[in-house]
Amino acid sequence: MNTMENSFFDIGANLTHSSFDGELEHTLDGALSAGVNRLSITGSNLDESIKALKIAKLFPDYMISTAGIHPHHAKEYTAIYFSEIIDLLNHKEVKAIGETGLDFHRNYSSKEDQIKSFEAHLEIAIKTKKPLFLHERDAHEEFLNILKPLKDELPKTVVHCFTGNQEALNKYIEMGFYIGITGWICDERRGKHLEEIVSLVPLDKLMVETDAPYLLPRDMGIKKSNKNEPKYLPHIVKKISKHRMESLELIISSIYMNSLSFFGLSTQKNI
Repeated sequence: MNTMENSFFDIGANLTHSSFDGELEHTLDGALSAGVNRLSITGSNLDESIKALKIAKLFPDYMISTAGIHPHHAKEYTAIYFSEIIDLLNHKEVKAIGETGLDFHRNYSSKEDQIKSFEAHLEIAIKTKKPLFLHERDAHEEFLNILKPLKDELPKTVVHCFTGNQEALNKYIEMGFYIGITGWICDERRGKHLEEIVSLVPLDKLMVETDAPYLLPRDMGIKKSNKNEPKYLPHIVKKISKHRMESLELIISSIYMNSLSFFGLSTQKNI
């Protein structure tokens, strides 16, 4: 049995990805062996949100899910389509709205479609008070322009997979947002700046995620596979700890409690 001091919560794992097909029990076993005893499965469109819920129902003592439309899929948004996303929120396993937000890096969906979808998610989050699981890439200014007028109405909000600069981080901290750190901080090519600014995240707003199967921590030196898994989450936490003032034990326990609080979960499992 893991104590709170060595328990980990992966707030964002894409277990609906085909690379996990037929591997769920093995993946969970690996996570549990590493101390990762809570997982949130990310929903990225209607089909994936339904699949995420089904997986969470299979492992109700360990997994929860989110429901939403990733900005890449925003072109799929219609009022009827989104009403089915909203229906998923009635299931007790679905603890957050998202993944939603803006991604102007590749613009798989038009900016107009992304904004329309994002605003619909924000409206239902304010109405239901379900926490928000947000994505932002190369869209910081527009992202904040939409969120700032809603600051006092928004429920708990996390900017997941944060990869931005110090200015962006400071703005999100000012908004009171939680910050999700991934294995991006373990990438010497792209994530070096995160080593320098991760200490700016208030301890009570810090959370961690693998974004599995993506973003395998490069500094682990794994050559035989590029598939990330929840079991690698403790490595990311240790990396974060190297660049903060608190002890590793305090960081581990704080991140875990932050995650439980964010998703409205008890320290007690269902059993």
